[in-house]
Amino acid sequence: MQAEIIAVGTEILLGQVVDTNSAFIARELAEAGIEVYYHSLVGDNADRLTAVLERARSRSDLVIISGGLGPTKDDLTKQTVAQLLGVKLVEDEVAMAKIQHHFAVTGRKLTPNNRLQALYPAGSQSLKNTTGMAVGAFYQSPNGADMMLLPGPPSELEPMFLKEALPRLKQAYQRQEYLVSRVLRFFGIGESQLVTELGDLIANQTNPTIAPYAKETEVTLRLTASAENEAAGERLLDDMIATIKDRVGDYLYGYGDDNTLAQVVVNELIARHLTITAAESLTAGEFQSTLGDVPGVSAIFPGGFVTYANEAKHALLGVPEKTIAEQGVVSEATAKEMAERSRQKLDTDFGLSFTGVAGPDALEGQPAGTVWVGLAQRGQAPRAQLIRLAGTRAKIRERTVMTGLDWIRRILRDKK
Repeated sequence: MQAEIIAVGTEILLGQVVDTNSAFIARELAEAGIEVYYHSLVGDNADRLTAVLERARSRSDLVIISGGLGPTKDDLTKQTVAQLLGVKLVEDEVAMAKIQHHFAVTGRKLTPNNRLQALYPAGSQSLKNTTGMAVGAFYQSPNGADMMLLPGPPSELEPMFLKEALPRLKQAYQRQEYLVSRVLRFFGIGESQLVTELGDLIANQTNPTIAPYAKETEVTLRLTASAENEAAGERLLDDMIATIKDRVGDYLYGYGDDNTLAQVVVNELIARHLTITAAESLTAGEFQSTLGDVPGVSAIFPGGFVTYANEAKHALLGVPEKTIAEQGVVSEATAKEMAERSRQKLDTDFGLSFTGVAGPDALEGQPAGTVWVGLAQRGQAPRAQLIRLAGTRAKIRERTVMTGLDWIRRILRDKK
């Protein structure tokens, strides 16, 4: 099966609304073994929508359209599809009764345009809308692409797709293959270097496929395998991941679309009953805030320090004034003192510190992007590493936080 998704709405073209429906539908189709080859976006214009639909029908087995099923003048999807198919619009009696009941209860007048929401192309299966009033439709063509119409609001589309559309798709199409995907997440290696290290695998990819994607502070790889069953697909992925880990496994920190480096670190600290604190200067509490986003962090994070001013570093942490005066705040010595003294004050297993220049101006003769990250570990002498970053203040801070998290991750990995 080759599917195509079309999102309808001028508001999406103008950037006023973000199309999340297409991503949701594509993920669900992949789980059902239906591959999506094309995504299209078109405004609320009958002629342009007709042109997009005709092209989609000529190259795809299944065309799924989201949006344009409402009662306003610019909601033209079902009318346009019906005209293209050469059929009339017919009424879903249950949906109409629901609409009439709604207007009776609310005391509002039922206008003719609201009745449009209960109509769907003749010859289709109507799809019940449990959270709205516009019905969907599934049209199985005897000599062309099948078409599915879904509402635009995600609160209506998602339950309709899961409860109404997906069961019909699974019934209509025998599964030809299983698509199994995994996302690998990397930190500390750029996209260009990662692609270079895996160049031959990417160039010669067949099954599984490898798709790199660079984010602001990390790189991900999406591996997708097709097989006759899920277990066979998982084996293909396992073999490819083993090869990838042999080459760049040092930078691999986790798996999944939603997994984060902070989650990996916090969960590992929880599993080992190890605690952590931090003393932050240029990051101004961002590291601690990032930890705080992870559920359960209170088990391993008692609190920390934000010591922006030099006086605060001395008063709250006890960093010697002499160290700052002689070595500077942007220094290895200050980073070590901040990390160790924060760890001692809260009696934690780890203490991290962040001091440096977020910019835009230089500090102590050091350019923006000069950062020291300190690390104190119970029973060991404190350490610090110098990193040089580029970009905006926000990007420098974010990268600094990720560097601290990754340092802890590597230590925990090596302790296994």
